[in-house]
Amino acid sequence: MLYALDLCVPLTSPRSAGIMNTEVSGPRGQDRRRAPRFPYQANLEIEWGSARLKARTRDISEGGMFIESEDVLWVGAGFRARFGVERPLWLNCSVKRVEPGLGMGITFSLPEAQSQQHFQDLLAKLAAGS
Repeated sequence: MLYALDLCVPLTSPRSAGIMNTEVSGPRGQDRRRAPRFPYQANLEIEWGSARLKARTRDISEGGMFIESEDVLWVGAGFRARFGVERPLWLNCSVKRVEPGLGMGITFSLPEAQSQQHFQDLLAKLAAGS
């Protein structure tokens, strides 16, 4: 349990080091994306327990994105994020890969059907512009 509210990165200790894996197994550089990814920068607020982290998107697809942040979580960590577009969207996220000092690749789901349509409209706009 995280008690220090001002900490932005996970604590490491000999006892917890085994669960703080920051690498995904499999060949490095293998692209497992199922949907096209578009360059897109927007502010993002990560809600992880009682901590609030600021981040920025680098690119986005139908079910994933890369978040640029110095404060990264570990592979498998779950969090909620407020995606700062015209009408903010809440995303349920899971970390899939980590690039220390740069950010993390995540998958996400949208909790509401209304949000899904709004997100699909954003992706359609990005696809038309590329």
